[in-house]
Amino acid sequence: MAKHGTAMQTPSIIGLIGCGNISTSYFRASKLFDNIRIDYCADLFPEAALKTAQEHGIQAQSIEQLLQNSNVDIILNLTTPQSHCSVNLAALNAGKHVYCEKPFGLELAEAKQVLDRANELNLYVGCAPDTFLGAGLQTCRKIVDDGWLGKVTAGSANMSCHGHESWHPNPSFYYQKGAGPLYDMGPYYITALVNILGPVASVTAMSNRSSEQRIASCEEQRGKVLDVEVDTHVCALLKFESGTLINFSMSFDTWATHTAPIELHGQLGSLKVNDPNMFDGDIQLFSQHNPQWQSIPYSHANQQDMRSVGLADMASAIRKNRPARASGKLAYHVLEVMDCINRSCISTETHSITSTCSRTPPLPCELLDGQID
Repeated sequence: MAKHGTAMQTPSIIGLIGCGNISTSYFRASKLFDNIRIDYCADLFPEAALKTAQEHGIQAQSIEQLLQNSNVDIILNLTTPQSHCSVNLAALNAGKHVYCEKPFGLELAEAKQVLDRANELNLYVGCAPDTFLGAGLQTCRKIVDDGWLGKVTAGSANMSCHGHESWHPNPSFYYQKGAGPLYDMGPYYITALVNILGPVASVTAMSNRSSEQRIASCEEQRGKVLDVEVDTHVCALLKFESGTLINFSMSFDTWATHTAPIELHGQLGSLKVNDPNMFDGDIQLFSQHNPQWQSIPYSHANQQDMRSVGLADMASAIRKNRPARASGKLAYHVLEVMDCINRSCISTETHSITSTCSRTPPLPCELLDGQID
């Protein structure tokens, strides 16, 4: 892919831990940015690291070697969610900045340890998703910031599918603790909403599941019985510090839907937001001045899959001594929202969110793909 960034600079060297499927997206998208370069990889299974290294022309190392590698500036943690916090802490203790895949962790206490340790060592910690830095969600942020909707009072966020057993080569994980629709897809939706509306103040939730077992129909595991350990349909009411109320639903129990991924409703109009799992997508506005749905052009770059823009932004932030946009503080807030949704499903009570975060500054409109301010 051709880069559209500014003049070449010495890139931050990235050491990747966890050579699973998602690493392919990071290798591809990272090539769009001049300020980062993945030079090393490691995995719990050495053969996986060796295969990845051969495919991408980089060096495979053991995890311990990578953590002690003085050439590495930032650890890219693409391990499974159960290992996110432990690997993040190991990276920080080795003196490395670290950026990890979502979610930030599975337990709030462990995630808080990561934030505290990063602060103690004056190191950066960041976390996906970074789709909120894409053309679609940055455009929606600008529409709200520019007052096209007026005060946003209500909205909805919906992710509906029938699960992953029909297409994913290893679907069992998605029905275990740390996954399910809430932890698998919730980070995209909650992060997008926090970016547009600000932090969440409280949640009230309920959940259920359609069955205790599912049958895999994917080619790789056809007929395998999958135990369902988590609820697969989660409904919540999110109250934001701004006062906005969002009906929030994440489901692996839905065959089909016409529901928009996110809709926002304000005093002056309504906004259909693009899929927050994507960098692009259709954005539509309905206003009192133009009472029909109309598609809105993008105000920002990053329409293609840029699943490294958060990492590149953090690398820029480190050099310029500014806050990173896809920060650990934002990711911790999103994790607490999900944790409180889970606890509310059990207690049927409203749970207040104790953490908060500032809305990250939007990307400048004039930037092109591959440019970071």
